[in-house]
Amino acid sequence: MNIGQILKAKGRAVATARPDVTLLEIANKLAQKKIGAIVIVGDRGDVVGIVSERDVIRKLGERGPEVLNEPVSQTMTSAVISCQESSTLDELMEIMTQGRFRHVPVIEDGALVGIVSIGDIVKNHIAEVEMEVTAMRGYFVTG
Repeated sequence: MNIGQILKAKGRAVATARPDVTLLEIANKLAQKKIGAIVIVGDRGDVVGIVSERDVIRKLGERGPEVLNEPVSQTMTSAVISCQESSTLDELMEIMTQGRFRHVPVIEDGALVGIVSIGDIVKNHIAEVEMEVTAMRGYFVTG
């Protein structure tokens, strides 16, 4: 299974924001939409960063509530790791585990086309394993 198949099933909607919005606006948007990350896009819609709930909490813990009035560009991760629709679940699981992050934007031909979370990856990986187990059971029973 690849990331394109996951996006086909879950949809391609991505919450985005501009780099100049405040961290408070980001926190509100995360809470409203009940999501874990927002992709930050530039003037041409290009991905310039990503900010997660963890980033917000970490910054609050480091600097206190005054950080909420600063632009998200000062908190976001600007070295964004992305994937393509052709990326596999195994590739993404390894990237997410090594990088210790939970959200990866999907980019095709320079355009943001979706986002996948570790929850999406785990859910689909479990479904793959269950299908394999069912197939193996069928093989042994009829074998």
